[in-house]
Amino acid sequence: MPSNTSRRMFVKGLAAGSLLSGLGLWRTPVWAQSAAGAANELSGSEFELFIGETAVNFSGSPRTALTINGSLPGPLLRWREGDTVTLRVRNRLKQSTSIHWHGILLPANMDGVPGLSFHGIEPGGVYVYRFKVRQHGTYWYHSHSGLQEQAGVYGPLVIDAREPEPFQYDRDYVVMLSDWTDEDPASLMHTLKKQSDYYNFHKRTVGDFINDVSEKGWDATLADRKMWAQMNMNPTDIADVSGATYTFLMNGHAPDSNWTGLFRPGEKLRLRLINGSAMSYFDVRIPGLKMTVVAADGLHVKPVSVDELRIAVAETFDVIVEPDGEAYTLFAQAMDRSGYARGTLATRAGLSAPVPTPDPRPLVTMDDMGMGGMDHGSMDMSDMAGMDHSAMGPMQAHPDSEKNNPLVDMQAMTTAPKLDDPGLGLRNNGRRVLTYADLHSTFADPDGRDPSRTIELHLTGHMEKFAWSFNGIKFSDAEPLRLTYGERIRLVLVNDTMMTHPIHLHGMWSDLEDENGDFQVRKHTIDMPPGTRRSYRVTADALGRWAYHCHLLYHMEMGMFREVRVEE
Repeated sequence: MPSNTSRRMFVKGLAAGSLLSGLGLWRTPVWAQSAAGAANELSGSEFELFIGETAVNFSGSPRTALTINGSLPGPLLRWREGDTVTLRVRNRLKQSTSIHWHGILLPANMDGVPGLSFHGIEPGGVYVYRFKVRQHGTYWYHSHSGLQEQAGVYGPLVIDAREPEPFQYDRDYVVMLSDWTDEDPASLMHTLKKQSDYYNFHKRTVGDFINDVSEKGWDATLADRKMWAQMNMNPTDIADVSGATYTFLMNGHAPDSNWTGLFRPGEKLRLRLINGSAMSYFDVRIPGLKMTVVAADGLHVKPVSVDELRIAVAETFDVIVEPDGEAYTLFAQAMDRSGYARGTLATRAGLSAPVPTPDPRPLVTMDDMGMGGMDHGSMDMSDMAGMDHSAMGPMQAHPDSEKNNPLVDMQAMTTAPKLDDPGLGLRNNGRRVLTYADLHSTFADPDGRDPSRTIELHLTGHMEKFAWSFNGIKFSDAEPLRLTYGERIRLVLVNDTMMTHPIHLHGMWSDLEDENGDFQVRKHTIDMPPGTRRSYRVTADALGRWAYHCHLLYHMEMGMFREVRVEE
């Protein structure tokens, strides 16, 4: 069992998020304003950062954000592969804080997770992070204390490669997507606990029922409605938190302030797409331009040309574009279509291009959730979590800890990797959409060994209670996952919920496998849509205590978190 002291320290870290107050206007970070790229980013090997409060106004209502060096997002940090970097982080808040370097390989005590790798940075204190940079590419950093990430403690990170990269470009832009709420993040979380669909303003109506009867018939429509009612769920519940409270930002700019990146016709632009949001998936496209994806989660992939891509929370993608007109809209619509972030690529300041109308709002189906082919009209959903699925032939098996569990409201019955699925709301939309099946690392499996054992974990939850967990066991009741230093394991994730979850393992790479169990692409965050069963390999090459969690901030806060211990 993990020690009670360590667990209390971790919970203290989770509870340390600041509550917002204050008045004022917003100052955009200089690197986001720059027309010539990130001209004023912090670069080198020595960095001074401070976390404090800053007045902002994104929605017309003044608020106070928690910021890094007075800006939101925080400063663009630029490192060089092979250097040793030193970062002194000072805390000017009235509560403990931290910085986690997302996707970065480093010693456990540099990882920045209070209660696991260090005690946190107390008010008035300073913590010195120092480690050698062992990789290159596009990453980001954020607080791992309470809900501070939602309140503004995050920023972009670029690591320049030591060797020439296998593609060329003329300009380099960071495009960091995020979500801002004027609400106190702690109050928002309490609202979700009281009413999990509070921010879903698009529930089905009588008109939708009539349309469904016309399209599918009376019996099928009634059976479908009965199934959803028994599950206490709603097929329009795509995102727990929506544009009803969120303003979606691009490099700290609301859509009406129109962040702009300049170019000359004929130039190649490298866009470093980072999803630094707390809860929002984005579907990104540039009407009139193809995007060539050249890196995922900081690492090179074989180039693939697409019209659109979905970027999960905490993922990064690097794309090359070649604009030849005067202006193009960089459009990032939320997965639930409740709003969007937007910017412009233009030949001169002040230009803009038409902003697309958001796509139709998608609906989750039983097939999406891995429950296709069932007799939805006659099945008693109240008994589903206690069924012996292992006796149902090809149906998905489930751990005993999910049975008769008040924290589990559904289980996927038929699962698949779905690597070639563009995702909910992106199928057959007339555009070439990136899928995980398109992503192939430019290198072979860096380890090469077959895994010595397999660990299967189920992503579980209860929508109505807004409770989230692995295997129906929330973090405070869970044993750590114990790995032996140097071993190669296979992690299998099964999504038993109707939500999409981005799963992040700290300190180690996640090597995604294809449907045949062969190495496909190395990532630090694995997206898990509903009804999916995906496997990846991990080499336990980093001693210490590491976080493993859903990167939807409120899901992590509500229990979808495990500790991973790598021991000799």
